[in-house]
Parts: sequence; C-alpha cells; structure tokens
Amino acid sequence: MTVLEHPSAGRLVVGPIAPERAFTLRHEVLRPHQPLEEMATLDSAEPEAVVIGAVDASGEVVATGTVSPHPAPEGLEKLLGMTGAAAALGGSLAGLRAWRLRGMATRPDLRGGGVGTAVLGALLDHVADHGGGVLWCNARTSAVAFYERAAFRQFGDVWVDVRIGPHALMWRVVEPVR
Repeated sequence: MTVLEHPSAGRLVVGPIAPERAFTLRHEVLRPHQPLEEMATLDSAEPEAVVIGAVDASGEVVATGTVSPHPAPEGLEKLLGMTGAAAALGGSLAGLRAWRLRGMATRPDLRGGGVGTAVLGALLDHVADHGGGVLWCNARTSAVAFYERAAFRQFGDVWVDVRIGPHALMWRVVEPVR
C-alpha cells in the first residue's frame, strides 16, 4: 500500500480493494449508460487479477483500475510475436505473458493530481511482481496522453465503441521484479 497526499482530497491510501468497492466510481465515470451491477464485468476471476483503489479518509474510492492475465488482441499478438522491441528483457516480445488493464477511473475533480498515476503505478507493480509481461488496454482517446506518460505505446488506428466513444489500443512491457 502507498499513502498519497492530495491537495484537495487529503490522505489517500492506494492498494488492493474488493472489486465491488470500485463499482460506483466506474459507473459514474466510465459507464453511466450501464446498470451498476454490470460493473463486475470489468473484473476477472483469475487468481492473479487485482483491483487497486485510491481510498480517502471517509472510505470513498476516488480512483481505481484492475489488471488480470488476458491474451492480447490478435493484431497486437502478431506484433508481439515478431518484434524485437523488448531488448531490455533480452529478446523479443514473443512468449511474454499478456495482461489486460481495465476500469481505470479517477473522480473528475481529482484528475491531474497524481491519483490516477499512483493507481497505475500500483497496477504496474502488481504485474512486475507476478512475472511481468505485456500490459495492454483499450484507452479512451482522452486518456492516451496519460498512458503515453507511463510508457505505453499506441497500436493501430483509433476505433469507436458506439456506447462509450473513441478508443486506442495501448501497450507496454512491464519488466519482472528480479
């Protein structure tokens, strides 16, 4: 767990939370068109999956995200099998475990204060602690710069989900803890 001091939210604790604690924030920020109960579809039953939350002193989850082992989309999978871009890992990206990042949400009034970055950092640490690999996500285009600052790269063209808007497939390598 990490403690973060936010200018307006005060002391925030960033660490694993029960998935259902993230549902309200996800519903409000990411998917207001869906019933609250459907927020559970962003979580995985995989034993290595985790939901990270930034929780304020009142117990409110103000930022969240989840990662789980999940195959990369086909086009990205082909790239990962061919590229030598993982020289830092001593070879190609072929054979690296794929992880999916989902449900990243920060309360709108707290954006830009490092809360989302702290949640993403904890998710990256989780992947590294579990052997590393390739972490990918379908990022809203409004969040592409956020992911680029965290060393994600865009793959392919922007596409539109008719219910939630334009997205870009983003990915990065996460080195394992040695």
